[in-house]
Amino acid sequence: MNFFTPAEVAKNYIGAGKAKVNTPISKMFLLAVLAGAFIAMGGVGATTVAVSVPLASVGKFVGACVFPGGLTMVLLAGSELFTGNTLLVIPLLQKEITPAGMLKNWGVVYLGNLAGGLLVAAGVVYSHQPDLFGKQMAVSVISTAAAKCSLSFGDAFIRGILCNFLVCIAVWISFAAKDAAGKIMGLFFPIMMFVLCGFEHSIANMYYIGAGIFAKGIQEYGDAAAAAGVDMGAITWGNFFGANLLPVTIGNIIGGAVCVGCVYWYIYLRKADR
Repeated sequence: MNFFTPAEVAKNYIGAGKAKVNTPISKMFLLAVLAGAFIAMGGVGATTVAVSVPLASVGKFVGACVFPGGLTMVLLAGSELFTGNTLLVIPLLQKEITPAGMLKNWGVVYLGNLAGGLLVAAGVVYSHQPDLFGKQMAVSVISTAAAKCSLSFGDAFIRGILCNFLVCIAVWISFAAKDAAGKIMGLFFPIMMFVLCGFEHSIANMYYIGAGIFAKGIQEYGDAAAAAGVDMGAITWGNFFGANLLPVTIGNIIGGAVCVGCVYWYIYLRKADR
C-alpha cells in the first residue's frame, strides 16, 4: 500500500504532535514565522493572479488554485502552522501531551504566524508590489481587508469553523501520503475549496488584513481604493483583532480540534484502546 490508512495517520500523528510540543520555544517561534510567511506568500500569489483575470469569478477560481502553494511550503519545507496544530488535541486525548504543552504550542505558534504574516504584508506593500495592473492590485488588497473587517461576529465564526475543517482535512490527507507528490495532490483540493468558498483562515487573514491596513496608509493606494468605491472605514487594528481574528480563531479551533481531531481520535484511537 502506497499510503497510510486513516487509522495509521491517527497513530502517526501522536508522535508528530509530541515532537511539536517538545520543540524548544525559540525554534518553535521561528518555524511559526516561516509558516506565517508561507501562507502570506500563498495569499500574495492568489491575489495577484486573480486581479490579472478580467472576469471576477474566473479570477477567484484561479486564485484559489494558486493559494494551496502556501500550505505546500508549510508541510514540505518544515514549519509550524497554528491552524494545522489544532490537531494536537489528538495526542492530548491520548494523554501523550499535557494541556499546558498544547496551549504553549498554540500560543507561541500563533504569535510567530502573526509576525510572519505581517512581515510579508509590510514587504509587499512598502515595496509597491500593489502598483501592479494600474494599482488594481492595491484596490483588491484594500477591498479584501475591508470585507473581512466588516463581517459579523457570527459569520466570521462559522466561516472559521468551515475553513479549518477543510484545512485540517488537507493536513490529514497529506499525512496519509508517503511521498511529496502525494502530499501536494492530497492537500490541493480541500485548500482550493476553502479559498473559493470564501471561508475564513486566521493565519491567512493576518496577511490579508495587515496588507490592507498598510496599503490604506499609503495615499496613492487609498485614493485608488476610494475611487473604486471601497469603504475603508472598517479597516482598523481594532477590527483586525476584535472583529475578525477573534471569532475566526475560535472558529478555526472548533473546526480543527473538534470537528476533525476529536472525531478521528474517537473513531480510530479510542476504539483501539477498548
